[in-house]
Amino acid sequence: MRLKADLSLLMVSIVWGIAFLSQYYAATFSSIYLFNGFGFLIASILLFLFKPNKEPIPTQQWIWMAVAGFVLFIASALQQIGIFTTDLANAGFLTSLYTVFTPFVLLVFFKEKPALLDVIAVFVAVLGAFLLSTGGKMTLHVGDIYETIGAIFWALHIVILGKFASRYNAFTFSAGQFLFGAVLNLVVGFLIEDPGVLLEPLFLGSLAFRSIFSISIGYTFQVWGQQHTPPTDAALILSLEAVFASITGWVVLSQILSPLQIIGCLVIFGAVLLSQLKLIIPKLNPSSNS
Repeated sequence: MRLKADLSLLMVSIVWGIAFLSQYYAATFSSIYLFNGFGFLIASILLFLFKPNKEPIPTQQWIWMAVAGFVLFIASALQQIGIFTTDLANAGFLTSLYTVFTPFVLLVFFKEKPALLDVIAVFVAVLGAFLLSTGGKMTLHVGDIYETIGAIFWALHIVILGKFASRYNAFTFSAGQFLFGAVLNLVVGFLIEDPGVLLEPLFLGSLAFRSIFSISIGYTFQVWGQQHTPPTDAALILSLEAVFASITGWVVLSQILSPLQIIGCLVIFGAVLLSQLKLIIPKLNPSSNS
């Protein structure tokens, strides 16, 4: 069962990494909100159709699904905006910073003191982001800024799910947050974007891949896999999403990284791994002494 779980999480990281390509193609149509909106809507419908039980959803759950959906709306919009003006590899690696930012979201909103390794990991990640974004030069891509800010919102989303979603049925909570995220995106999308993109085959193909594989199947397998795999191993496997995003950009889009940018990728990846070491080195984790 453990091997199956690890393989499931590896599959999720591959799917999520490749999904950056679908977002890249959607960006060529200057679509952010319609792409995200219909992606979440399709995923929500699919999950509600396969809802395991027909019990009514409590009011408190609707509230937290709305909060999670709003944060998801912001995070996904920033991610998609960033893809307009950065490389696929940059987007993949900078998004992976959510693993490092998560403990600091806990500190700000829940007063939970971060472990020493988390503090170190942030500074390491900032160095890696500098090398990746600039290639050693003082020229930043605007998209890198959006991706980094988006990673903070992804961290906030993870914290919300960890603190509140665990109280409710995971299946319906995912469907509900996608529904709220879809509504927000579609309202903005139909106001400021051209709905004509919905007639473009490449756009529709990208939309179908993301909604079915990345959102619906990806999140479902993530929940199942983490029921059988320890958090440290799960985080390490899922962080490979950034690696597969870079490989996808190299193979499909011929996006070449300079040596310094490659070092930046490795430094960020190292920071993600470093932030997880607190789980196997208890004395570096303040909460372990309580």
